[in-house]
Amino acid sequence: MAAVGDAEDERGSRSIKDKAKISLRKYDVGNKFSHLPLAKASVLMPLMVKDGKLYVLFTVRSMKLRRSPGEVCFPGGKSEPTDRDEIATALREAKEEVGLYPEQVEVICRLVPGIDKVGSLVTPVVGFIEDTFQARPNPDEVSDVFFVPLEYFIDPLKYMTLPYKRANGVASWLHSFVYDDPEHKTSLRIWGLTAHFAVFLALVIFEKKPTFDIQYDLDNLISSSEKNFMEEYMSLYEGRSSSKL
Repeated sequence: MAAVGDAEDERGSRSIKDKAKISLRKYDVGNKFSHLPLAKASVLMPLMVKDGKLYVLFTVRSMKLRRSPGEVCFPGGKSEPTDRDEIATALREAKEEVGLYPEQVEVICRLVPGIDKVGSLVTPVVGFIEDTFQARPNPDEVSDVFFVPLEYFIDPLKYMTLPYKRANGVASWLHSFVYDDPEHKTSLRIWGLTAHFAVFLALVIFEKKPTFDIQYDLDNLISSSEKNFMEEYMSLYEGRSSSKL
């Protein structure tokens, strides 16, 4: 009977994964925004099916790092001249940071990018990994690795918004989640661009209205997400232009 149960679990995992892949591919932007004249970076959003649920992998940045030490993020970093594209950057960084090899990742798509606090264009790359993956964090870059149920980013237990100003001075807000990790017995704050990407990923896959406000039109998620991004990009352009005056 155990073999029958294992086969059913495997079929269930395939079904969850296949449905998610179909949804994700509708939102693949490819290289649509690659031409924008900003410094480039990428993150990998590794998805895993475990116990009938989708989970997403996060890292905790090492306290040795100069920028954002101790913060939660996805594996990722700046583009190198040898990187063929945003996918290559994300895969290279994931290997360097957590020991996830490119052949262990089934890359599905690139989602609408974001702009980080130093003005880099950050492309989120989504891929599936096996539930047997054992992370090997590089201590110079990563202090810990943990998984969060993706559904937490549409139905969280602890959530708030944080105010911020765009580059052109326009007021806006950021998502901020606190996740109590049962495995590590610790609370982790996921906010800013990392939370923004996680929320969008959950919206794409689950196609459900979250329990908090979002800045998207759920009936036109593709067009509204691209519109929001271009508004953010233009605010950065306007902010830089006005600073030169």
